[in-house]
Amino acid sequence: MATVIELPVEIFKGPVDPDWCPGCGDFGVLKGVQQAAAKCGIKPENLLVVSGIGCSSNLPGFIHAYGIHSLHGRAVPVATGAHLANTDLKVVITGGDGDGYGIGVGHLLHAMRRNLDVTYVVMDNQIYGLTTGQTSPTTTLGHKTKSTPQGNLESPLNPLALALTAGATYIARGFSGEQKHLADIIAGAIEHKGFSLVDVFSPCVTYNKINTYPFFKERVYKLEDEGWDPTDFHKSMEKAFEWGDKIPLGVIYKADMPTYEDGELAFKKGPLVKQSLKADKKMFDSFIEEMI
Repeated sequence: MATVIELPVEIFKGPVDPDWCPGCGDFGVLKGVQQAAAKCGIKPENLLVVSGIGCSSNLPGFIHAYGIHSLHGRAVPVATGAHLANTDLKVVITGGDGDGYGIGVGHLLHAMRRNLDVTYVVMDNQIYGLTTGQTSPTTTLGHKTKSTPQGNLESPLNPLALALTAGATYIARGFSGEQKHLADIIAGAIEHKGFSLVDVFSPCVTYNKINTYPFFKERVYKLEDEGWDPTDFHKSMEKAFEWGDKIPLGVIYKADMPTYEDGELAFKKGPLVKQSLKADKKMFDSFIEEMI
């Protein structure tokens, strides 16, 4: 195993300062991603951050690395294309619960079942923040919002359980109010070979007055403090549904499984962007013969 040389986190500071609301949980997630990249020893030129649309999806503009601010719900396919073209890049997807678990959930499911070697950090504030406070896929039952003034009638999606059933091989939950712990979780996700989902409680201080910092601080606990074994699929599923007075943080599930890239013959000669586009005469003649 190659020796990892930790880098100073300052090199990941972006040229533009974040413009989120004061107190927004996304500040903590941005710092967590920067600290994780530094901890993993990834140089900015070897890191790509891809996002969709939303408050949290502005993150690529606030970190010194390659970045793509894509379309609503389309961060995963854009990241997939970039990753498969250049597997030497470390690809981190960042976005919110609306973008990732709403319009983008179809892409997310297939990326997880393929076990692509990318990391997805979802800033889950349980509300639509950019569009000023509507119900999101993870908004709790009965929550009164701008779009559900009588209370939310829809059961919230469970991101951890969804990831388990879909085939992700590193599934974790963090909290922006636990900075160092969050950075360690994200670093583990980046280093993991396979699809990593990190669902982060990132409170929206403007539009969500229920799932606040105090709400989570009173309830969250760290799995590693209880000697948790993240390799048991069935126990991990039980833990994914734990909600109420106690809410777990940490790595819920981790498995070593072959990735999509491991089985794809196109990558046997290395990243696609570093392979020659020229076909030798034998291969060229076989193409012509097949088409005639």
